[in-house]
Formats: sequence, C-alpha cells, structure tokens
Amino acid sequence: SDSGSDSEDSSLSDSELQEAFAKGALKPGLNVVLEERPKRRNDTDGLKQCLAEFRQQLAWVERLDVTLGPVADPVSQNASTSDAVDPENDFQREMSFYRQAQAAVLEALPRLRKLQVPTRRPDDYFAEMAKSDQQMQKIRQKLKSKQEAMERSEKAKQLRAMRKYGKKVQVEVLQRRQKEKKNMLNAVKKYQKGLSDKLDFLDEEQTSSQGNKKGNTSQRPKKGPNAKRRYKNQKFGFGGKKKGSKWNTKESFNDVSSFQAKVAHNKGPGKGGRGGKGGKKALNKRPGKRARQKMKNRAR
Repeated sequence: SDSGSDSEDSSLSDSELQEAFAKGALKPGLNVVLEERPKRRNDTDGLKQCLAEFRQQLAWVERLDVTLGPVADPVSQNASTSDAVDPENDFQREMSFYRQAQAAVLEALPRLRKLQVPTRRPDDYFAEMAKSDQQMQKIRQKLKSKQEAMERSEKAKQLRAMRKYGKKVQVEVLQRRQKEKKNMLNAVKKYQKGLSDKLDFLDEEQTSSQGNKKGNTSQRPKKGPNAKRRYKNQKFGFGGKKKGSKWNTKESFNDVSSFQAKVAHNKGPGKGGRGGKGGKKALNKRPGKRARQKMKNRAR
C-alpha cells in the first residue's frame, strides 16, 4: 500500500502540486519559499553620515590629497572630460591618467613649496629595490637571450627568402635556356627537312653570345697600368719596333760616313799579328749571322 501511495505521489503533475501547496496540504519541509530581494537604493544621507563619522580633520600636508580633472591638452587647448575617453581604448585611457596626474602635480608642488616641504630627492638617498640584483640580472639575461633568439630567427628568415629567390632565378634561367635550345632544334629540323630556307637562328645565337660578351666586358671595371708600369714608362718611354730594327735599308747601305778601314780590314789595335785576337783564327772564323746578312745586302 505504501508503494502504491508513493507511485501515486510521484505521478502527480506540477499543476496538482501547486494546488495542494495553495491549500496547505503539503507537509512542511518539502518546499522552500523564496523571499524577494530587497531593492537597492542610493542612501545619500546615510553615506554622508558614515563619512562624517570616520573622517579625521587633519592638515593637508598630512593627507596630501588632490582631486582634480585632467590637465588641458596642449593640442586641443581644452581639458578632456571623462565622457570623451573611450574606456576600451588603452591609449586614451592611459593618456587621461597621465594628464590627471600632471594636473595634480601642478597643483600640489606650489602648495608644498609654500609649506617649505622638500620635493627633490637628495643625492645620497638610498632606496632598496623591490627585487634583488640577482633577480634583475636574471631578468636582463632573459630579455637578452630573447632578443638574440628573435635576431637569429629574423636572419634565418632572410636567408630562406634569399635562397628561395636565388632558386627561382636559377629555375627561370634554365627554363629560358631550354626554351631557346628547343626553338633552335626545331628550326634546325625544319631547315633539314626543307621546310625553311632561313638560317636566322644562327644569327640570333651569334648576336646573343656577342651581346653577353659585351655585357660582361662592359660590367668589368677598366683597370689602367699599375704604379710600377707607369714609372717605367716615364723613365724608359713606351719602346718601339724591336723585330727587324737592325736590318739595312737603302739609305743605311749608301751611308758610308761611319766606315772605318782599319776596323774593316782587321788592322785596328789588338787585332793584328799572331798573338792578338784577330790572327789567323779570326780570319778562319765563320762570319756571324749579321755579317752574312750584311754581305748579302752588299752583293745585291
């Protein structure tokens, strides 16, 4: 019977439960009554009373409180109000804080000087840092290693880009050469088969090779003679014709002003007699190449 009653209770709908709750037929503890939340109100008088209770009447030099708006913008020449600042814009928000702090400094410094309160830190002032030197050194090393890693990454990117560009240029040059070679082979085949009687492809190849040579020579820097060569040119001149410079001519053959009979007939000093250099050995000696050439010229 108990199980049947439980099944009947579980089979009750929400509407039946609401009706039973309204009649008070439900047992206590099975339901919770939610109370309405109190409405919020701005109790200005109560807030002012609380402020007056914990406010301490101290001098301004003990409080150092300054309540001001932002300083006037030197560009627009007007103070930027809080409504004009977009809270989602980080730059505008930080600039408004900066101008407000600047206005507070301009207001507070003259008052502190009037009260003869020092506002500058002495030279021997020592303030302990919030972080130790070891911690700051670790942070500095961390930042330095991060910067070096970024520089290495940037250099690697540049090298990869340069390699890609060089590979691209190389591929383009190879494709262009293959295309030119293919066109030339096609033209040669047409010429061999008698389909064409023009040999323009040979002229184009020669002109292209000459153009490349000219381009290479024009790109090469022109170098003059070095200092040693310039010194020798200045000292000895530029020389002249060397080969055949001692050959006889018609004018030199007819010119007998430098002829010496004693020398010609081996009668000069040191050449006569048997003990000298020009004895029988000299007469029996075969004349040299120049003497033979001179004798041939005279025979002519």
